[in-house]
Amino acid sequence: MTDCNFGQIEFQGLGHRKVVAAFDGGDVTSDAGGLLLREVVRGSRIIDRFAGCFADHRDPKLVEYPVRDLLAQRVIGLCLGYEDLNDHDRLRGDPLFCALVERISRAGDATLAGKSTLNRLELTREDATSESRYKKIVYDGARIERLFVDVFIESQGRTRPKEIWLDLDATDDPIHGDQEGKHFHGYYDEHCFLPLYIFSEGSLLSARLRTSDCDPMEGVLSDVSRIVERLRAKWPGIRVVVRGDSGFCRENLMSWCEATKVDYVLGLAKNPRLEKLIRKDLKRAKRKFKKTGRAARRFRNLKYRTLATWSHKRRVVAKAEYLPDGANPRFVVTSIEKSEAGARRLYEDLYCARGNMENRIKEQQMGLFADRTSSHTLRANQLRLWFSSIAYVLMHELRRIGLRRTELASAQAWTIREKLFKIGAVVTISYRRIRLALASGYPWRETFVACLRNLKRHYVAAAPA
Repeated sequence: MTDCNFGQIEFQGLGHRKVVAAFDGGDVTSDAGGLLLREVVRGSRIIDRFAGCFADHRDPKLVEYPVRDLLAQRVIGLCLGYEDLNDHDRLRGDPLFCALVERISRAGDATLAGKSTLNRLELTREDATSESRYKKIVYDGARIERLFVDVFIESQGRTRPKEIWLDLDATDDPIHGDQEGKHFHGYYDEHCFLPLYIFSEGSLLSARLRTSDCDPMEGVLSDVSRIVERLRAKWPGIRVVVRGDSGFCRENLMSWCEATKVDYVLGLAKNPRLEKLIRKDLKRAKRKFKKTGRAARRFRNLKYRTLATWSHKRRVVAKAEYLPDGANPRFVVTSIEKSEAGARRLYEDLYCARGNMENRIKEQQMGLFADRTSSHTLRANQLRLWFSSIAYVLMHELRRIGLRRTELASAQAWTIREKLFKIGAVVTISYRRIRLALASGYPWRETFVACLRNLKRHYVAAAPA
């Protein structure tokens, strides 16, 4: 074999044929399917509206990269799998990536911002002005928070939902450096942040970065009340149900829900008093398990009040379960009446449905890099979390609209990226058009075309007359 060089590379032969390669293919992209994402970006205008949440104090005469382009570059990069700022020093010259950010000129010579410019966007102080030296683009956190709720409301179209479930959950975001707010969390056995998420089914309504030494309820009541107020401003009197695990089972949240006529379904940590109330049910479940060899469970309604923290008795649903590992009692406190949902239905159908939210959090953290919070300041890391959150909103929009009734209708972000975005293509740029010669052997072409058709039909129908 010959030595590798940038002229021609030779590999092991195949039969009597040589196998050679060279870096002379011209403009080739591996992200041709990102054009589907561009349809969502243009049709939904989510990134344009995200840009409206920033104040740009730079001199307009000296601006080469508008805020909208910087945000599009960062968010679209996350959707395509490029989580690091360093990636953008290569991506800035990719003709297709430039087109996704709307930066291709007629001559085809426009480029995007480099990592240093994108980094300055993240590191701008809250009090930056036009007199600041380098970092002058300031985000308005309250406007960004409102944007997520507004996008959710608009996703409902002209229909009025019968009810809206708000799922609350927190997760660990490991810290490996010396970031502001670094703290060791005993439960997760690591230094981490503890971001709070609020979803409604697959839609993200809030993503708040918190330090791990905070009270688990920090920000919960303010975020929930803000969201409920906005929902009821749009749909007066609509039923809202708050759902979460036992970390959110607090008197202040439950009493607020009761006062504002918001229902709740919350996990309740087990204790000796609760277990005593279902002792007979656990014994019966144990007998059934020993008889059948399979998990046995019984459900029961209780009226329960804590000794000191609750203001009154509330309905508690108990699950008396016996597994091969032994007894597994579980409890849920709720404001929903027995006449609407019996004990089994409330636990298995209503409470356990919150597991879908855990999948959505995993999708955002693992698929859209919400855990890349390695900036020094908490403010910068909050912005990084919102970059990932906007990327999630775009991907969910693509899934909800474009992939409806296709094989990928419930696919997660990394599957969509692998099957729809990562398509090899030769890019040819002329005066009149940008043409992509897509790989002929691409196996998901029917789904790809169906997705594009669905997106076009939706955004044409949604366009104002």
